[in-house]
Amino acid sequence: MAMMLQRKLLRRTFGEGKAILNFNSNPILSPCTSFSTVTSAAATQSHDAPRQLPPFDYQPKPYNGPSADQILEKRKKFLGPSLFYYYQKPLNIVEGKMQYLYDENGRRYLDAFAGIVTVSCGHCHPEVLNAITEQNKLLQHATTIYLHHAISDFAEALASKMPGNLKVVYFVNSGSEANELAMLMARLYSGNLGMISLRNAYHGGSSSTIGLTALNTWKYPIPEGEIHHVINPDPFRGVFGSDATRYAKDVQDHIEYGTSGKVAGFIAETIQGVGGAVELAPGYLKQVYDIVRKAGGVCIADEVQTGFGRTGSHYWGFETQGVIPDIVTMAKGIGNGLPLGAVVTTPEIAHVMAQKIQFNTFGGNPVCSAGGLAVLRVIDKEKRQAHCADVGSHLIGRLRSLQDKHDIIGDVRGRGLMVGVELVTDRKEKTPAKAETAILFEKMRELGVLLGKGGLHGNVFRIKPPMCFTKDDADYLVDALDYAMSEL
Repeated sequence: MAMMLQRKLLRRTFGEGKAILNFNSNPILSPCTSFSTVTSAAATQSHDAPRQLPPFDYQPKPYNGPSADQILEKRKKFLGPSLFYYYQKPLNIVEGKMQYLYDENGRRYLDAFAGIVTVSCGHCHPEVLNAITEQNKLLQHATTIYLHHAISDFAEALASKMPGNLKVVYFVNSGSEANELAMLMARLYSGNLGMISLRNAYHGGSSSTIGLTALNTWKYPIPEGEIHHVINPDPFRGVFGSDATRYAKDVQDHIEYGTSGKVAGFIAETIQGVGGAVELAPGYLKQVYDIVRKAGGVCIADEVQTGFGRTGSHYWGFETQGVIPDIVTMAKGIGNGLPLGAVVTTPEIAHVMAQKIQFNTFGGNPVCSAGGLAVLRVIDKEKRQAHCADVGSHLIGRLRSLQDKHDIIGDVRGRGLMVGVELVTDRKEKTPAKAETAILFEKMRELGVLLGKGGLHGNVFRIKPPMCFTKDDADYLVDALDYAMSEL
């Protein structure tokens, strides 16, 4: 039934889209023009389409490469079949500048997903690009068997951002690697094997971290080891609402009944990313950290998506819960698109790694270290944390006003520029609006806005743009979403 509805809505949406966004007579527009500026009789029949993307003084370079169809054909032939792409007709993105992306025809899009929450400072930020380019001219790679100042400078700067005794840094290449290393540390330090993570969590797709992940869409049927998944403290869908104490009791019960009484560690995102921007119930981590430590485990904060000021109110997501973890993992925004991740822990925990050789060939290479250090400096220099707080508050406020207008919006949640909009067909039952989300997703692309999707049912819009995203961008996004929902 849902598939039939989706096909019907798609036919109607694409039919309207061709009328509203008829741009065949002018396929290449200036960078300050959105396809949604094109008007037609169909656009004026009901609701006025948002006029245009905010002005942006940048001219993309002419593109002379292969077409989207040619790339897709080659990708299907030579790349793994597990790869997926967004949209019925996938976009060929060829250039990016700050919070905007450009396709092969020079069309500009507002990037509200930041390369899956990875572009922090902005696409091709000049200061980050310059740091990478200058280091590339001198030395690209040598590994940590030799000395080089870039990795030491970066580690020092990163450690200065951490609270408590979190002062020892390990560099890796991705969030999955970071979480895998953190799990290894927890097991070695505690002498226990059992790890606890939350249902609806995503901590990576490697053969080890896939066990920590608790969304069936991302899990293969392989042995997961000693992994325990506890009830997710989700204020919107959770069985205990926002009652952190009852969720924490589930962790205590699980340790008492589902383990030997001892565990290696507990890992959680403060705002679940892939799971649909779910912010944990207030006060939850403080109670759970105490329970886990009493059971001999260490507490790991997965900051792969929430770190570096994105939440606005704090530099790190875990700070919103008033806790200091024993291990912190990070990636994505740390490199603004570079393959870079890190694990930060205490000297005491780090010491257990010295009993054997622990080495990462590419971790902290000079180019990534120079780029990562530039990212930290740009975030500070441009006051991006405060910016996220300001713009995010404006965005969330406007989205909640939109929620009052459209019953399909079941929940608006998040902090700063890490926001989720959950769509439902019935607010009381909270039935996921799967088909409608798919239609709106395509419609927003037509209007020049690229969103992310998340949640087990794919019914949550993930709005997590580069941190240079402005209030004007937020207004355009909300106006476009309003228009698209009004046309459903």
